[in-house]
Amino acid sequence: MPKKIYIIIILIIALPGCKEKENYLNDLNNSKKLATIDKRPISESEFNAFLKFKRIPEKNKIRQKQHFDNYLHREALADAIEKSKMLDHNMIKAELNEFRKEMLISRYFEKYLSNEVSDTDVQKYYQKHVKEFEFKKAHAAHILIRTNKKMSETEKNARLTTTHEVFSKLRAGKDFAEMVRQYSQDQVSSKKEGDLGWIKTGSIDPQFSDTLFSLKPGDISSPIETRFGYHIVKLLDKVQTARQSFDDVSGNIRYQLRAKAKQMEMERLMSTVRVVNQWKDE
Repeated sequence: MPKKIYIIIILIIALPGCKEKENYLNDLNNSKKLATIDKRPISESEFNAFLKFKRIPEKNKIRQKQHFDNYLHREALADAIEKSKMLDHNMIKAELNEFRKEMLISRYFEKYLSNEVSDTDVQKYYQKHVKEFEFKKAHAAHILIRTNKKMSETEKNARLTTTHEVFSKLRAGKDFAEMVRQYSQDQVSSKKEGDLGWIKTGSIDPQFSDTLFSLKPGDISSPIETRFGYHIVKLLDKVQTARQSFDDVSGNIRYQLRAKAKQMEMERLMSTVRVVNQWKDE
């Protein structure tokens, strides 16, 4: 491998075309020489690129001098290690090439997407697809007779029988709140007459959700089973349509728009290069 310091290799192989590489090398050759390491010149433009990378102000000459001394030391040390032949230079070259690809891809798309997907784009998507962010919600109450996996079938059947007895009493005109106080084993909702608050479509057990949203206001369901046990569900108010706010969904919209834009740009970029895969299975 030719004798080059690693940072120069990275900068050169990261440049996309021959013209850019040629211009970069010309800048190095025409630049003021600040030092030499075994007759290899360290140019001013090379060091200035390092300062820019480290975000060191050009006017701060004291800091520049401190960094230059350290820069020379590390350059010389890297050269000495390279000459020692202790390391696998092909492996180092492969690592540098992987770094080059990662840097090019990540920085390119970081810049591309920041211009491609703006706050206005996110807002326009929300306004145009507002129906996507609408959902139904229902004000529910329930009576819960709990079961668990450790129960025998006999015990579960006894709980189911109790649930049906409660349902029969409700059908006969018993007050729902009174039945909650007597039978419900949901310690939180039982203190509020079984009130579970407003529930969003699909946010709970499918059996419970499907049952709840099939009811009319004031209706109660026949017993249903979920992993928590047996429920009798009541719809307290008319089902309403609500909408997620822009602030709640803007992050997700931005992510989706960026992902789509990245995929399209990746396909465009790949269309500009010709790839010939000559791998042959033996």
